[in-house]
Amino acid sequence: MLQRKNTMINKFFRIFVLICYFSGFSQNYWQQAVDYKMNVEMNVEDYTYTGEQQLTYTNNSPETIHKVFYHLYFNAFQPGSEMAARVNNGKDKNTRFNVNIDSINYNQQGYLKVYDLKQDGKSIQSVLSGTILEVTLIEPIKPGNSTIFSLNFEGKVPDLIRRSGKNSSEGVALSMAQWYPKMAEYDYEGWNAEPYLGREFHGVWGNFDVRITLNKKFTVAASGYLQNPEEVGHGYSEGKGKAKKKKLSWHFYAPNVHDFTWSADPNYIHDTFLGPNGVELHFFYVDNPKYNSTWKKLQPKTAELMEFFNKRLGEYPYKQYTVAQGGDGGMEYAMMTLITGNRSYESLLGVTAHELAHSWFQHVLATNEMKYEWMDEGFTTYISTLAVEEMLNKKSLFPFSSSYDNYFYLVSSGKEEPQQTNANRYIYNMAYEISAYSKGAIFLAQLGYIIGESKLNKTLKSYFEEFKFKHPTPNDFRRVAERISGIQLKWYLTDWTQTTNTIDYAIKSIDENSENTTIRLKRVGNMPMPLDVLVKFEDGSTSVYYIPIPLMRGEKESPYKLDWVVLEDWAWAYSEYQIEINKAKGKVSEVLIDPSFYMADINRKNNYLKN
Repeated sequence: MLQRKNTMINKFFRIFVLICYFSGFSQNYWQQAVDYKMNVEMNVEDYTYTGEQQLTYTNNSPETIHKVFYHLYFNAFQPGSEMAARVNNGKDKNTRFNVNIDSINYNQQGYLKVYDLKQDGKSIQSVLSGTILEVTLIEPIKPGNSTIFSLNFEGKVPDLIRRSGKNSSEGVALSMAQWYPKMAEYDYEGWNAEPYLGREFHGVWGNFDVRITLNKKFTVAASGYLQNPEEVGHGYSEGKGKAKKKKLSWHFYAPNVHDFTWSADPNYIHDTFLGPNGVELHFFYVDNPKYNSTWKKLQPKTAELMEFFNKRLGEYPYKQYTVAQGGDGGMEYAMMTLITGNRSYESLLGVTAHELAHSWFQHVLATNEMKYEWMDEGFTTYISTLAVEEMLNKKSLFPFSSSYDNYFYLVSSGKEEPQQTNANRYIYNMAYEISAYSKGAIFLAQLGYIIGESKLNKTLKSYFEEFKFKHPTPNDFRRVAERISGIQLKWYLTDWTQTTNTIDYAIKSIDENSENTTIRLKRVGNMPMPLDVLVKFEDGSTSVYYIPIPLMRGEKESPYKLDWVVLEDWAWAYSEYQIEINKAKGKVSEVLIDPSFYMADINRKNNYLKN
């Protein structure tokens, strides 16, 4: 009886394991949850602000939490800060910083201070270290339990030195990104409490209930949905609002996001445009006759961009998106972006496409940008490049040429570092930029070469559906691509992102062998890749010889409307390979490795040989 019972238990366990395996490989996944309630009042005379915050924090991890950490980003905008030191001591100049932070005066500086911090109504101690506030809990938070943190805060808005700040060069008064005490992310690797050095962010999913009070002349753009449009007016309703005093309170609610951002200016023009699936598109830009028409032209194209991303990735999950002039270039935030707006139409469309695409790759698929910035920026660069191509009807033969050229330059510079390098610790800013944006985009473009374009498209859709509103890792993406394609890809993820190995294959010779022809190939670089080898014959015919690698344990389908010949695998340990063709050498006219040019071969000169 006992044996039978154990047999049944074992059978049940095997079934359970199988269910877990085939239901997304994420049964052990967990993430923390936050609910913010904040009231903030801004003094537009001296750009200081005060606020109250109540944060309900839920521990969904399997571990008891004894400490928590808050980000206080505005403390970076002070002389002597770690960010100031990093900018000054870098091997090359970070072009995103036009000001020496160590030289700014008090009026240009920023700060964020926390007072009266409590846990469930009881005062708790904290230690400030630059942009990080370390908090020791009175009562540890057990798995599955929640606690309520309350605090008061005071801030000063810095000059617009990086992303956030006051009085931009284009005349925007307030760009308020990362302005509040923000709970750090706690995940399977522990606390992500990196100091802010000007790079990227990582946040906890939750809901934000925010009230912002400031001079009634200012129009506010923000993450989330405005809860009192009739009261404020300013283009959110047909009326002029109901404010009778000098100040006006704006009430926003942003559900299921991991940050909250806002901007404000007394000269904002506020337009709305209906996007796909009833999504309200909001546009805020400073009244400037030179650029107003460009902003008007942008609005229907933004709707088209959203529709493009919906079809290629998955539907935008909110009912609002805001494009606001502000910031220092372009930066994505929850349900909105801040961009500089005094641009040509093509430039404005390009930056909007990129930042909007971040709504999928970062604000729905929220990778850890300190570790995997190439997934965020690279995937965004890939999909937004395709979107702009379609919006401008460019029909380029090779739309990713700039990404490949940038990567080749990085390799030739000798300054490349592995993509898994922490975003803060790249030796060269140039290396970070190219690695994140260009090499990250190539990861996808080249993956299309490896598994096929149609399989890549299906992978992106499945990836979005499976991991939306989560914090996926590179391995999560790899496993989706493997399931869709039937091809093993661990080797690709390892070599491309964790090493600086390069791809370089060469045509060594075309030799006569009796009445046959032998094409000799050589692997020069250290990274393995499958090869598409195009062979043209004197009679005008063309064949593509496909050489898989054993590491793939599979093959792609032919992407060409040409004769497709599948050859034996080329194992990495063998530096040379031979293609035997049952035709005389004189009948072979040209040989080309990778006619698509999507394989990032660093020396394309040895990819071609004419007989």
